Amino acid sequence: MTHELSGVQVRLETTAGNMTVEFLTDVAPLHAENFVKLAKDGFYDGTRFHRVIPGFMIQGGDPNTKKDDERMWGTGGPGWSVDAEFNDVHHERGILSMARSQDPNSAGSQFFVCHGEAGFLDGQYTAFGKLLDGFEVLDEIANAPTLPGGEGSRPKEPVTVTKATVVESTEG
Repeated sequence: MTHELSGVQVRLETTAGNMTVEFLTDVAPLHAENFVKLAKDGFYDGTRFHRVIPGFMIQGGDPNTKKDDERMWGTGGPGWSVDAEFNDVHHERGILSMARSQDPNSAGSQFFVCHGEAGFLDGQYTAFGKLLDGFEVLDEIANAPTLPGGEGSRPKEPVTVTKATVVESTEG
């Protein structure tokens, strides 16, 4: 992998609208590269946001959510993991961070976008990007009615990433 992601963004087209993220390559280059690779490969296309907690975060990126067996949601990944790149980025509204198991070096494809203040995650989860636009989509997903499931809750009406597109920034 190379560290040539300056100006690269990913647009997450979802059934609730679009969100665009940019990457914090200076503090988490390997996580940024991993996310961009997965997006380019179409890995995220068809995945659902499977864990939603209003005021905290929305979580997606699990390939198991492409299937209807909800018991497996939250357990999938790409078949590899990325070592932690803990940094000083504060987990707050709009921060993109990697989900993981209890093993700090277990992040693979699952990510979350902070919906609110989540400073208790600082230094324990790898923040690697931030939302540029689509905050209204973040709010819509986070505040939609949910059903109990897994570690939190899942949207009653599934929210799917229809396409994750890598785009070059137009800013110079």
